[in-house]
Amino acid sequence: MLARLASASIRGLDAEAVDVEVDLSRGLPSWNMVGLPEAAVREARERVRSAVVNAGFEFPLRRITVNLAPADRKKDGSHFDLPVAIGLLLASGQLSADKSRQAGNPLPFLIGELALDGRIHAVNGVLSLVLFARAQHFKTVIIPEDNGDEVAAVDGITILTARHLLDVSGYLIGKHILKPVKASAFSIREDEHGSDMADVRGQQQARRALEIAAAGGHHLLMTGSPGVGKSMLAQRLPGIMPPLTRAQALEVTRIYSVSGDHSRPPMSTRPPLRQPHHSASDVAIIGGGSNPRPGEISRAHLGILFLDEMAEYRRQVLETLRQPLEDGRVCIARAADTVEYPARFQLVAAMNPCPCGYLGHPSKACRCSGSQVRRYMAKISGPLLDRFDLRVNVPPVEREELASMQAGEASDVIALRVQAARNIQYHRLGEGNINARMNNKDIERFANPDEQGRKLLDQAMQQFSLSARSYHRILKVARSIADLDASADILSRHIAEALQYRGEEVISI
Repeated sequence: MLARLASASIRGLDAEAVDVEVDLSRGLPSWNMVGLPEAAVREARERVRSAVVNAGFEFPLRRITVNLAPADRKKDGSHFDLPVAIGLLLASGQLSADKSRQAGNPLPFLIGELALDGRIHAVNGVLSLVLFARAQHFKTVIIPEDNGDEVAAVDGITILTARHLLDVSGYLIGKHILKPVKASAFSIREDEHGSDMADVRGQQQARRALEIAAAGGHHLLMTGSPGVGKSMLAQRLPGIMPPLTRAQALEVTRIYSVSGDHSRPPMSTRPPLRQPHHSASDVAIIGGGSNPRPGEISRAHLGILFLDEMAEYRRQVLETLRQPLEDGRVCIARAADTVEYPARFQLVAAMNPCPCGYLGHPSKACRCSGSQVRRYMAKISGPLLDRFDLRVNVPPVEREELASMQAGEASDVIALRVQAARNIQYHRLGEGNINARMNNKDIERFANPDEQGRKLLDQAMQQFSLSARSYHRILKVARSIADLDASADILSRHIAEALQYRGEEVISI
């Protein structure tokens, strides 16, 4: 007897249709699984066998063939366990599809990994699978109970949760009622606010650079001696950025769902902040592997990738960031397949000015030779450095000054100005588009400075031999500064301030 159920396989962030076919035929008892299953899928044989027996069903002593169609695409993931088990029970006659239809429960879309005792465990990528089921016009999907919060924001389909194989089999014949997922309220969670900008004393230029970076989505590099507050500043950047929209939060949640990363609450409106260690490999940062998974740049999508001690990262790792910074996506090519992940992140980096960290310090002497400093700075290539819109030096604050300084502006106050600047950009460029992502046509149309500002910028271009990319990035930063001032025009003072954030390229005009 043959049973057929619908399922799907994860590819990138999307899901592809897979038909789970279970056939029982005469012959010596055996189990064959075909359709290019990966290891996690092949091992379903043992999980399903034990789960069926321990749930009180009879395991059929027949020749069992499980086909995952189409046969020319690799299948990966433990979420096939539940449809395979139900297909086995249907094919052996222990469950009846006719009784299921009579009970008003046509076969739903099934997702779940089985424990040996029949319990249903959570799986990765359930959000993408549920969205696929909705797109395929399924009315009902059954998922593991522990995955319920992850899909609570999905509407247009009935989502039921189950704890055990018996719950699902009882539901199909009308003898058990499954609990539906409750729709979650879409709001900022209070426990997500974290640290406040009011904790930062002094550092007015760095605070201003952080505000401009948040307003326009600009990449930021901070240089300074150890302990001056570079990491402290970067970790407070998400608190002044606008919250994610519902669509953006759903997109980020899909990435974390496919990654199996539970460090971030589902449907969080706070922009993600990723802080990989400098020992991370290029695969960990970019993504990939034998079965490709999103890397840190994709998990930082619509948020911040913070590279602390950037000069300590391997040069190969840093160079792989250049293309995603421009394209906002990363394409991972393998011999068998190619997948693409979104990577529209904001790069924030911090580094010391030299190996010992005290070059230019007002009270501590630097122990590094000139050649050591040059080798240290050479770890950051010119093309990568050119992609930072804002480069600021973070000076040390003396203890006496630190004790006497008052607390700075709170994150909530700064966030209001940032949101107002973003609203101006959305009105100008379209919803979700920001100054850092303007193309050349947008720059020509919306980022033309006044006559004095143009002369100032031309003078800087000639005197410091700035690249064309630097020219455009200065205009983008000036546009963000003007938006913070609610100015329709880019004035010379906006250009002058933007030039101050080019680091050592521009000392003074």
